Amino acid sequence: MRSLIVWLAAFAALPAAHAQQTKTFSRQDTLRGTLTADRNWWDVTFYDLQATIDPAAKSIKGRNVIHYRVLQPSQRLQIDLQDPLKISSIEQNGEALTFRKDGNAWFVDLKAPQPKGKILQLDIAYEGLPREAKNAPWDGGIVWGKDSLQRPWIASACQGLGASVWWPNKDHQSEEPDSMRIRITVPEGLTNVSNGRLQGKKDNGDGTTTFNWFVGNPINNYDVAINIAHYGNFSDRYKGAAGDLDLDYWVLDYNVARAKTHFNVVKPMMKCFEYWFGPYPFYKDSYKMVETPHLGMEHQSAVAYGNQYKMGYRGTDLSGTGWGKKWDFIIIHESGHEWFGNNITTKDIADMWVHESFTNYSETLFTECEYGKDAANAYLQGIRKKIANDIPIIGVYGVNHEGSGDMYPKGANMLHTIRQIINNDETFRKILRGLNKTFYHQTVTGRQVEQYINKTSGKNFDKVFDQYLRRTRPPVFEYSLVDNTLKYRWVADVKGFDMPLKVTLADGKKGFIYPTAEWKTTRLQLSAADKFEVDPNFYVKVQAN
Repeated sequence: MRSLIVWLAAFAALPAAHAQQTKTFSRQDTLRGTLTADRNWWDVTFYDLQATIDPAAKSIKGRNVIHYRVLQPSQRLQIDLQDPLKISSIEQNGEALTFRKDGNAWFVDLKAPQPKGKILQLDIAYEGLPREAKNAPWDGGIVWGKDSLQRPWIASACQGLGASVWWPNKDHQSEEPDSMRIRITVPEGLTNVSNGRLQGKKDNGDGTTTFNWFVGNPINNYDVAINIAHYGNFSDRYKGAAGDLDLDYWVLDYNVARAKTHFNVVKPMMKCFEYWFGPYPFYKDSYKMVETPHLGMEHQSAVAYGNQYKMGYRGTDLSGTGWGKKWDFIIIHESGHEWFGNNITTKDIADMWVHESFTNYSETLFTECEYGKDAANAYLQGIRKKIANDIPIIGVYGVNHEGSGDMYPKGANMLHTIRQIINNDETFRKILRGLNKTFYHQTVTGRQVEQYINKTSGKNFDKVFDQYLRRTRPPVFEYSLVDNTLKYRWVADVKGFDMPLKVTLADGKKGFIYPTAEWKTTRLQLSAADKFEVDPNFYVKVQAN
C-alpha cells in the first residue's frame, strides 16, 4: 500500500521520480537488503514478541524471543532494530552475549555451539522511543494519533521501512516465521488488535492490560501490527471455499453501527476473490478489518482500514470513469493483498510488482464481478492516466529498493494485456489460482512468477515481461492504413519484441495480428462503416503514420 502513495506523488511530481534513477546505495542499504553471511545460515521458525506501549511517553519496552533453525554452523548473526530504539540485552541459554551496533544492524557473538538442524532461541530485550510516522503509511513508523474524542489511537505501519522500526527481528522480506505470538500491554481501557486470533487478555493489576494474539500461519515481518484504541468489535461468518471463515471487525467504539453497514461489501468481495484467486489463505487466523488512524495497509489477517467510510480512494475515483466510486478502494485493495503480498511474498522488495500489480488488478476483477466486464475494462483503462513511465517497475536487488510506482497501474495493465493474449478466461483464472496454490505461504522471486505464467499459459511472455517490467516505455504499435492495406510493426526496447495484438480485421470484428520489429503487410476486409482500431484492452502506444 505504501508504494501506492509514492506512485500518486510521483505522478504529480515526475522530476522527483526521475531522481530515483541516479540513487546511490550505502552499506546500510546492503545490510538491510542482502542475505549476508550473518543472515543466511539461520532460519526463523517462531517469534515470541512482547511489548509494553506507553502512549504518554510514546515509548516501547519489550523483548522478542527468536526461535531459529541452524542451516549451517556459525558463531555470529545479524539482528535488525532501527534507531532510536536500542537493544539492552541479548541472551542464549540464560547467558548474556556481546553485540555491537552498525547503523540499524546489530551483530551478535554467539557462545554456544550452533549444530546444523538444531532449533535454538535468542532472547532480545529492547526499549526506547520508536520512529514516529510523519505521514503513514508511506512515511512509516508508529502513529501516535487521537480519535475524535481525543483518546489515544495508535498503530504501526512500516512496509518498505521495515518491521525493525518497532521490534527486533531478521528484517528481510525473504524471512517469515512459521507462526508467531504477539503480546502487547497497553493502559487499562485501551484494546490492542494484532494479527491472528486473540488467545486472551489479562488485567495486570497495575493499570495495564495485556492482549495475547497468536498467528498460526507464516507471516511477513512488515505485516506484524499493533492497533491500539477504544475499539468496539462485531463478528460475522462467511461460508467460503475452505469452510466457515470468521470475520471480525474492530472499529472505534462510536463507529460500530456505521461499520456494520459499510463493511457489507466484504462477503461479495470474498466470493469474487475466492473465485479468481482460490481460497482465502488464512482461514486458521480469520479475516479481520481494523480501523486505523492512517489510510490503510495489508496487515495479514488484520487489514488496516482508514478510508473514513468513503467510497473510492478517499472519496475520489482513481480511474475517472465513475466505476471506482462504487466501492471502497481500501477494503478491496488491501484485502486483495491477502493473496498477493501475504500468501505469496517476494523475497526481495525489488520484485514488489508481484504484490502490487496483481493486487491492483484485483480492483478490476472485483469491478467485473459486481458490474460486468465492460465496467472493469473501463476502470482499468481509466487508471492508465496515472502511469508515469519514469523508471523500471523492477527495482535494484539486494539493497531494499523498490522500482517505479507504475507497479500499480502499469503492472495491472500488463496483466490485463496478458489476459487478452491468452484469450481464455478460464486459463487466466487457472493461472491466478495456481499461483496461490503452488506458492501457498511461500516467498518467491519475480522470475518464478513469470515462469509459472509462461508454463501454465503455454506461451512465452518473457519479452512482454522485459518490456513492461524492466524497461520504462510501453511498446509502440506503428502502422499505416491505405486502401485496406495495413502496414505495421513494433517499436520497442526489447530486442525481438513480438507480442500478438488484437485489431479490427473485418466487419468491426477484432482478431490477432503478429507484429515484429520488421514491417509487415496484410489486407483487411473493412467496409466503409468500419473503424480500424487496436483493442483498447492492450496497453500499448498506437502511432498512425
